[in-house]
Amino acid sequence: MYYPDELVEEVRARSDIVNVIGSYIRLQKKGSSHMGLCPFHNEKTPSFSVSASRQIYHCFGCGVGGNVFTFIMEYENYTFVEALKLLAERAGIALPEREYTEEERRQADLRSRLFEVNKKAAKYFYYRLKSPDGEAARRYLAGRSLSEDIIKQFGLGYASKYSDDLYKYLKGEGYDDGFLKTSGLISFDEVRGAHDKFWDRVIFPIMDINNRVIGFGGRVMGKSANELAKYLNSPETSIFNKGRSLYALNLARRSKEPYFLVCEGYMDVITLHQAGFSNAVAALGTALTSFHANLLKRYKTEAVLTFDSDEAGIQASLRAIPLLKEAGMTVKVLNMEPYKDPDDFIKALGTEEFKKRIEQARNSFFFEIEVMQREYDLNDPEQKTRFFQEIARKLTGFSDELERNIYIEASAKTYNIGVDMLRKLVDRLALTMYTAAPEAKVFGREAYKNKKPSEEGLFRAQSLLLTWLSEDEALFNILRDVLGPEDFTEGICTRVAQYMYEQHEMGQKVEPAGIISRFESMEEQSEASLVFALDIPGEMTGAIRQKALIDTVCRVMENSLDKQSLQAIEDNNTVRLQEIIRQKLDLRKKVTNLLS
Repeated sequence: MYYPDELVEEVRARSDIVNVIGSYIRLQKKGSSHMGLCPFHNEKTPSFSVSASRQIYHCFGCGVGGNVFTFIMEYENYTFVEALKLLAERAGIALPEREYTEEERRQADLRSRLFEVNKKAAKYFYYRLKSPDGEAARRYLAGRSLSEDIIKQFGLGYASKYSDDLYKYLKGEGYDDGFLKTSGLISFDEVRGAHDKFWDRVIFPIMDINNRVIGFGGRVMGKSANELAKYLNSPETSIFNKGRSLYALNLARRSKEPYFLVCEGYMDVITLHQAGFSNAVAALGTALTSFHANLLKRYKTEAVLTFDSDEAGIQASLRAIPLLKEAGMTVKVLNMEPYKDPDDFIKALGTEEFKKRIEQARNSFFFEIEVMQREYDLNDPEQKTRFFQEIARKLTGFSDELERNIYIEASAKTYNIGVDMLRKLVDRLALTMYTAAPEAKVFGREAYKNKKPSEEGLFRAQSLLLTWLSEDEALFNILRDVLGPEDFTEGICTRVAQYMYEQHEMGQKVEPAGIISRFESMEEQSEASLVFALDIPGEMTGAIRQKALIDTVCRVMENSLDKQSLQAIEDNNTVRLQEIIRQKLDLRKKVTNLLS
């Protein structure tokens, strides 16, 4: 049994893409589109565009794009069927029971077996920690002042000093080499053969929000800590992606506190949980990403950064702040000086003092300003002027007028500058930044980085025309006799045009999101989304739009005629070549008459 196209289309039509994506990331209305920070790559300036009228999304930074199904599949790491079920449930549509395909059953079985083997490995690591072989690991954890209860709560363990210990155990449990390699728990090479990914390390099981073990982190101890990487994480599998997972989120999301304590590593999180701060989480050996930020926003609206107080920690905070704010979270930064991290702080001053520091946590905007101030000598008038200009530049980042005015007043008071003077400076900078926005950003030049300038312009022209045709049935009818799918020659534009003309011929409404669904691979869906993501920036009067339309149609048709003329020359068809030349001479006049 399969889901009929009509049912799939009903689910898509009843799943408004702005509402769906807006439940994952923060979107702001910008003209006819909604913009936000792309959840699939790190960026500071929003380049992720969502179109309500076309029901598509496209990132002009990394190039991903598609419709509402594509987004759920990418964001949640779902199959198409899983995405369909989620959206159907969200839209209140009952799906009939269906049989899984052989590939779907294979993938579901693989995921199930990965959860199973990770659970067994976690239990084995815990067993090893409690065995005589785990004495060094127990001493290490005791030296970190961890209690037996917290060790058990987090399922901490120990990977034996013998590099094939886990391998032998799992082989005894009936797992074959091919699967063990896929699991990421065992590595294979020609020199050593089969060997454990983790050995002679303290082990930190990593769980998803449903408390299933999805991977592991391992920390070296003693002398070897100077020779090997301090921390090692599991490789990525179909159930584990460290850029999309947060340590202890399964526990912290249940905390009654309205905020998360965002830490740098495993030990900080465990120390805070042991001290009663059950809302602590950490990224897994990688910088905080926009995906992490949006994941946190699902459960709480506030975040307090507790990164190390050294320069590396300060820079990590500066990178995390805009990601969390763009996700819609209120962000503060905890001051742990004179101590480096939560572990050192709590051991020295205790939990009550740490609570006070949380209450005194600095507003993230003023934390950024304080760090920035170090670069300027405020006794020098010229540097002081540049410092105030940088404050004004940061204030332009507040899109809400009330919020921006509140921060203008607070900044003016803090740094002893006139409120009206600072407000004028902010307004002037905002206007300058808006009017100076490069066309490349509006059109998404990153998408064309592998194209020649001439190809870029032609792809843009064909994309614009396809977009206009999809939005205006009357225009489609006017041009159908002079313009066909074969006239769209650039890359994926050809297939997009073919699908559009097929739909139009069958009397169906042409919808970009539906066209994108015709492409099977994620890469092709991203390319197709770009076709519909481009548009002429700014407001256009009727006359300006008319000229842009005529110019675009002529550009597309001239290119098509040029290709036809080359074919005529190759075929030595003089009669056809002369006909094409006549068509080119009359082209603009003909198009102008058609569109007038």
